[in-house]
Amino acid sequence: MVNRSSLCRLMLVSSLATAAVHAQIGGLPVSAPADAPAAKSASDGSILTRKDARAITLKIPAPRGQIVDRDGQPIAQSIIAYQVGLQFRQFENADRDFVVNWARTRLQVLNGLVKNPISKTDDELYDHYRNRRWLPLLVSGQIDEKEAKGIEARLGAGFLLHPVYRRYYPAEDLAAHIIGYTGSVGKLPTGPINFNEPLWEESEGRAGLEKLYDSQLNGEPGMKRLLFDENGNKLLEEQVKRPRPGGTVVTTLNLKWQKLAESVLKKGCRRGAFVVVDVVTGEVLVMASRPSFDLNLFIPGVSEKDYAALRDDVSQPLFGRAFQSAYPPASTFKPIVALAALNNGIVNENTEIYCPAAVQIGNAVFKNWSKTPEGNIDVRRALARSCNPWFYQVGIDVGPSAFLNLARRLGYGERTGLPLIGETQGLVPNDEWMMKNEKRRILDGDTANLSIGQGVLLSSPLQVAQGMAAIANGGALPKLQLIRQIQDTKGRVVSVNVPERKNWLGLDPKAVEIVRDGMNDVVEKPYGTGKGAGLSYTTICGKTGTAQWGPPSKEQRLAWFAGFLPHDNPRYAFAVLYEGRPGETVSGGRMAAPMVRNFFEPLKDDIKEIIEPPKKALVVVDEADGEAAEDAPKAEAVPEDESSPQDEQDSSMEENDEKVLRAQPVDSTEESEKPPVRALRVREDEVIDENVEEP
Repeated sequence: MVNRSSLCRLMLVSSLATAAVHAQIGGLPVSAPADAPAAKSASDGSILTRKDARAITLKIPAPRGQIVDRDGQPIAQSIIAYQVGLQFRQFENADRDFVVNWARTRLQVLNGLVKNPISKTDDELYDHYRNRRWLPLLVSGQIDEKEAKGIEARLGAGFLLHPVYRRYYPAEDLAAHIIGYTGSVGKLPTGPINFNEPLWEESEGRAGLEKLYDSQLNGEPGMKRLLFDENGNKLLEEQVKRPRPGGTVVTTLNLKWQKLAESVLKKGCRRGAFVVVDVVTGEVLVMASRPSFDLNLFIPGVSEKDYAALRDDVSQPLFGRAFQSAYPPASTFKPIVALAALNNGIVNENTEIYCPAAVQIGNAVFKNWSKTPEGNIDVRRALARSCNPWFYQVGIDVGPSAFLNLARRLGYGERTGLPLIGETQGLVPNDEWMMKNEKRRILDGDTANLSIGQGVLLSSPLQVAQGMAAIANGGALPKLQLIRQIQDTKGRVVSVNVPERKNWLGLDPKAVEIVRDGMNDVVEKPYGTGKGAGLSYTTICGKTGTAQWGPPSKEQRLAWFAGFLPHDNPRYAFAVLYEGRPGETVSGGRMAAPMVRNFFEPLKDDIKEIIEPPKKALVVVDEADGEAAEDAPKAEAVPEDESSPQDEQDSSMEENDEKVLRAQPVDSTEESEKPPVRALRVREDEVIDENVEEP
């Protein structure tokens, strides 16, 4: 549920932002050129039709609404910017050479004065005078208020500063792949002035939330009327209708946490991703991808040079790795295999299975990552040690259908349903897919590979975090949320999202408890592979993972650490991905796990307050004799034959349980026409040698 105080705070933020915008640009005051004639009253107008007399009606584009985090901190907003305008006078001698020379003389002033002048041809200068001289000709790109104040006194006669609304991203590259950016709807018209022309170029959402919520963010344009007499003198300038800003999109992101996650990624890897999900509500608090890019580069329009640099960068900064890229989940998938085996009775808490250095399946030899025997171990130690041969054997015993179907209930193999552009579907294969793409059903060798999260299995960091949230929840897969609410201009909530479940898991609570304990051992036990993620103030459950990835010629690997915290009553699930460089030796325990610690440890005060159990009531003690005070309120016994109205209500609810409305599972989205890029397949006769260090 949305906190009432938080709602009020967000409404206030939206209202203040709206008031501030109106205060700055309400009547759209345009600084007048130095040689502008004094304005006359409307009573001085002539009824005669003259070539210099005009009645002009213009559209005032509305400022786009804000995109904010869960606490109202702005991520995208509209600010005031300026463009230098050349305001022509009404000339008696209006031949082409005179007009062009007059304009060229003044435009020379701009050289060195602004960084982004807009060049104009002689034809453009003269055509503007002939058809549009009542309106300024914009001769510079957008400049901020500080720059505008710095050049205003030096502009000279014939120039003015034309105010416009500009999109601004104060956090620059934070959550860039989610927020998106805007672009111009089209160039300003040329030729004769038309009714209701825009005063400046209008914008629209081009990517991310800016595009998906374009209609909610767009405001209602205003209207401005101008009247000129037969001599071209302005008689009237009035705002007929004030523009109304667009609504506010309140995301579930925590801007403070998002900044910290992106900082941790910058220090911990060259390329990677970090996702944090609220286990209880399904809200996405953090979704970071590295590298990223400054959204302000696209405002008001990105240059060809800047876009080419982003597009051709080998690190692909325009690509949102957290949700657009599909990777082998590696050993982060092992808890799912363990859950399926426990839930189906293949193993129990005390079952011990011999874990050799390698096992032979058909004609293939599958080795352990450590290349040493682990002996007889149970499921908890198998998770803590990430013992591959244990999962090879158990995966085959339980069968691929069992653990792959569970993976689907945990959200693997389908899009999350969040408002994201280009989200990957991932891949959870079945016999039909294998026959179509690999010309065989799932064999034991495939099952062994899948049981350790490799082979053709693919998932995004967002999907892995979602799966961990489901394991932490134990009973259901929460429906992920990225948008908390939509507000109108006055801060009134017009739509709100509430927590829902997406899928029932159908798991034995005891099986979930055992897997949680094993994941806790990954971090807390001396022999665990994820000790580097340990926190000083709470327990953490996690799973390391390391996988081969990409073309074999690159010898490229990636590292994972995913899980949730705390162990008891989990509240936050997470997934961290580290993309290794070609030839780099990586492991989840050494690369990814420390990034989890570096993120959650600085948030100690924030998280402790949330995860601490409620304080118990205190007993009031009489200071005189040390006994409980007589006037302290005491509980009263209720006779067994009496029942309160609340008891009756609870009983009625139990009897009519079938009438209680429940959220329905969300249907999977349509499969992509092109299958995602797959990890290298392994043939039955190959020797599987995980020549990487798991911890």
